[in-house]
This record gives sequence, C-alpha cells and structure tokens, in this order.
Amino acid sequence: MSSPGSVVSKDLPAVDDRLAAPETRYVIDDGKLVYVAPADEPHAACHANLTALLVAYVAAEYGVAMDMLTRTSRTDDIAPDVSVFPRARDPVTGGRRLEQLAFEVVSTQSLADAGRKADKLVSRGVRRCLAVDVERARAFEWSRELGTWSILDRNAYLHDPVFAVPLPIAALIETAKADPTVRSAMLAALIAQGDPVIAAETARSRAEGKAEGLAAGLLELLALRGLQPQAHERARILAERDLGRLQRWYARALTCDRVPELLDAE
Repeated sequence: MSSPGSVVSKDLPAVDDRLAAPETRYVIDDGKLVYVAPADEPHAACHANLTALLVAYVAAEYGVAMDMLTRTSRTDDIAPDVSVFPRARDPVTGGRRLEQLAFEVVSTQSLADAGRKADKLVSRGVRRCLAVDVERARAFEWSRELGTWSILDRNAYLHDPVFAVPLPIAALIETAKADPTVRSAMLAALIAQGDPVIAAETARSRAEGKAEGLAAGLLELLALRGLQPQAHERARILAERDLGRLQRWYARALTCDRVPELLDAE
C-alpha cells in the first residue's frame, strides 16, 4: 500500500523529484538553498549508531537510509538524518516510495529547528517523526496535532509495522553514546528475527555445550568404574565434539575393561 503523498498528484511532486542537487551538502528549505554543515563527533556517532540500530530492527520489506533527500513540497527538498522506507517501488511513478518513519539527531540543532523539519515531513505523509537529543539523552516524537514534540518513556517500546520486533526506547536513547545497551538490543533483534548467521552460531554453541557435558559425563562414568584415562586419553575425550562418537564411547564405557579399548574401537 502506498504511503500518503508517496505518488505524484496535481498538488505534490514525487518524493524523489529533486530540487536539491544530490550528493552535495545543500537542501532546499522554503525555496531557499541551505547549506548543511558536517557533524561534530557526538552528532555523527549518534547518527551512525542510530542507523545500525534501525537496520537490525526493521522488517525485511523496509530499508534504512542516512541523509536521503525527500521532496516534501514544491519548495522543499530536505533530508532527514535517518529514514525507514518501503523497499518496493512506487506503483505509479516507479520511483522511491515515501519513508514511513524519519529520525532526527538533535545536538547543536535545536528541537525547534528539528520540529520545523518534522512538520514538513508529516505534512507530506511521513507517518512518524522522532528525534534523539544527544546532549540530554532523551527521545521525542513529533505530534502534528499539537505542533510540538512529545517526550518518550525510556522504559517503553516503539511499536510500528516497519519493525520486525518492537524497538526499545532505551536503545534509541543510548545511540547518543554507543552504550552496550545498543549492541544488546541489536543482538536481541537479530535473534528474534532468526538471523541465519546467529542461528547457525547458536546451534553450534548448543552442540558444543552438549559435547562438553557428554565428555565430562563419560570421564565420571570411567572413574566410577575404576578406569583412569592417561593424560592424552583424557585430553582426547575432552576435545571431542562429535556427539555421535561421544555417545558410542559412553555406551562402550559401560562394559569395557580398559580405556584404550574404548577409544581404539573407532
């Protein structure tokens, strides 16, 4: 389903119909060419951390972009710090579809300035605009009805169709300082989504844990039967990670007379 304002109409240009020259540091604000200065470390670090966090949380059908120009009106071509947008192309124009969520990083930029930007974005049809305040470690959401920012509860979650799992507000706030909370939240999101790399690593770790437990149990069984492995035999048992082999050794340990008889049977 197309977002409101995501297609060309008699009133609005397409969101990717440019006024500003792409790949420059200029945007068009109220018909004026405006220079966007490079960020200092706190803002830039938060920008990068926020992008990485969102990449971990968005559902497969959505993309995440930094500083992506969006045509909000006939006289505005502005770029949210981070955008979450549908990967599918617009069915009418064949171009990019309007972002669903837009995020601003607020440091030297005032909340009032970010609010002007947010108001233009939601007026175009962006469903939600949010801001992370670097200096005061807070997060806000723009209310079009009230024309102002509303502070978000640090202990709450962002529930939205663009997310595969709800996004913790605490993790959003901690992007300002790259706290371990962010990394933990990213890992939780990837696990919840069944990331294949993490799933494979989890399966490997579980199998390794089972092997370690079975090897330890085998040594205990041998000790109960009065069979003491030599150092190299003990090391071989503890290093074994093949669950099938360990299970065969365990079965033989119930009746074997010597440890070499157990191991050499392989």
